[in-house]
Amino acid sequence: MTSYKVLDVNDDLPIRTKSPVHSGKVRSVYWLTDEDSARLISDKGYQVPKGTELAIMVISDRISAFDCIWQGENGLNGVPGKGIALNTVASHWFKLFDQAGLAGNHIVDIPHPYVWIVRKASTVKVEAIARQYITGSMWRDYNKGIRNFCGLELPDGLTANQKLDEVLITPSTKGIITDVADIPAVDDVNITRDNILNNLAVFNFKSAEDVTKYEQLLVEGFTLISEELAKLGQIFVDTKFEFGYVEDLNGTNKLIYIDEVGTPDSSRIWDELAYQDGKIVENSKEGFRQLLINNVPDSDVLLNKDRMPEREQLAKDYILPESVMLTVSDTYVGIASKIVGRDITIPADPRSEVIAILDEQYGLISNS
Repeated sequence: MTSYKVLDVNDDLPIRTKSPVHSGKVRSVYWLTDEDSARLISDKGYQVPKGTELAIMVISDRISAFDCIWQGENGLNGVPGKGIALNTVASHWFKLFDQAGLAGNHIVDIPHPYVWIVRKASTVKVEAIARQYITGSMWRDYNKGIRNFCGLELPDGLTANQKLDEVLITPSTKGIITDVADIPAVDDVNITRDNILNNLAVFNFKSAEDVTKYEQLLVEGFTLISEELAKLGQIFVDTKFEFGYVEDLNGTNKLIYIDEVGTPDSSRIWDELAYQDGKIVENSKEGFRQLLINNVPDSDVLLNKDRMPEREQLAKDYILPESVMLTVSDTYVGIASKIVGRDITIPADPRSEVIAILDEQYGLISNS
């Protein structure tokens, strides 16, 4: 049995909050009390306006694929080191974005590799996706004869996994958009640039110029990461960014990066030497997705959104071997170590470490 302790439950930490914890598939968000936010801004010297709401964002080691959480045997219900790998990689890219003069981000402090302190942002309701290779769902649709993707026309004659002439922006909805013509009221549905421009308020954009700005930041961020990964013999295939608005110290609204960028969860990353040899070696979650597709009894359950109830039941019942979870750990920790140029250390007991640091150095643990 493995000696690793994974942080698979991250929504029950004794952090003092002003509202219920919001728990997503991988991260949980604890909104701090106004008093604690103000105290930390003052004591730590965070460069945000007074009155800014702060939150503790705790990443878990859970692994999500096909909109479901997957479990391992022997109680290993997460991938050792996955949370640290994701946070470390995203923080690394954000630092390079700052150095390159791109937009800022929502992180104000990093108390522990599993924890970010973030500022509240007004989220743009667009999943900003950039692609430089035709693969995955795009290839499957293209192979069926589809040529229009999010209002962009692709030429005939492309082949699977081929590099495209330019970075394509193929946005989708973040959350469910209702009462807008041409946009189905379901989460994560493909949209066009015109859809966004014709419904700026619905997507929470403040101006048409900001739509151009998000596209610019998406391509600039994609290009920077792509160039850095190329130095490491890795190919940046596609990725998802998210954006939001915050106020700077002068009270001006500005568009920033939020959530995570360039991680093995939000991106496809391929080994370049293997690609040149005609093979695809995944250094991201896509490898885990392919493993599931190739091993579950009926792969259509994973690919067919109309079979979501069956998929959710499958994820509850399908217990992955411990060896698989550790292999996935090697992928995440390996690519993260390569990107940041140092070994990623997996904590023996991440939960206890997080609580201790937030108590001793930030005074955020409730003793009640």
